[in-house]
Amino acid sequence: MRIPLVQHSTRRRQARYRRVLWSGAEVLVTAGVLVLLLVAHQLWWTNREAKEGAERRVEALEREWGDADANDAASGPGTGTAAGGGGGGGAGTGTDAGSGSGADGGPGRSGDGGARATASDGAPRSSQAYAVLRIPRLGLRVPVAEGTSKRDVLDKGYVGHYTGTQQPGQEGNFAVAGHRNTHGEPFRRLNRLRQGDTVEVATRNATYTYVVDEILPQTSPRDAGVIRPVPRSLTRPAYGYDAPGRYLTLTTCTPEYTSRYRLVVWGNLVATAPRG
Repeated sequence: MRIPLVQHSTRRRQARYRRVLWSGAEVLVTAGVLVLLLVAHQLWWTNREAKEGAERRVEALEREWGDADANDAASGPGTGTAAGGGGGGGAGTGTDAGSGSGADGGPGRSGDGGARATASDGAPRSSQAYAVLRIPRLGLRVPVAEGTSKRDVLDKGYVGHYTGTQQPGQEGNFAVAGHRNTHGEPFRRLNRLRQGDTVEVATRNATYTYVVDEILPQTSPRDAGVIRPVPRSLTRPAYGYDAPGRYLTLTTCTPEYTSRYRLVVWGNLVATAPRG
């Protein structure tokens, strides 16, 4: 009976194959762990960090305004000027642009309050947080900063004001953008807003109350018509306004975890409450 012999070269090849397979498995496991850590960082840590930073900024702004009110009261009666910086009339083309329509809310519903609440100081600096956006239905309270820079504004958990659109309370369109997912995701639940919901924008000099009257679930990211002074969608012309007014536009990405389209909420100014 002949006994088969296993050559040393065969053993060495099998050992090499095992080492290669084992090394490949280790690389795949390591890559998987790194991907999971990256996802956790994006979905959890950036949210926590940005939300906490945004809340601290809101508290700092409100504390600053409160100190200013106290100083004004101590120095004597004031005249109660209203807020807002001077914005240009043209529309911007920054990220997160969307569209909307004026189904029942024609322009001019804001009345005369907004006319008295024009800017008393210059426009805010780029990336400067200068207002607080409040949406009671969503339990949202978030800073508004100038511009839509991802690094300096949106990724901090702030809402960004489209440079070139109007400031709060002014005639025209006060348009802002915010993240739907990650980095604080202030507009995560923007799709839950309904007609008749209120949105408040507080500044150093006044609080402006807008009422939601139109929601456009989806439009192109390049639909810059929605942030014009008289907003109207360029890709869906049935949505939009026909006459001047004092509008609010909220924009964010949709569907969730993508940036393929934009969701837009529009409102009209209905009340202005000067501070002090």
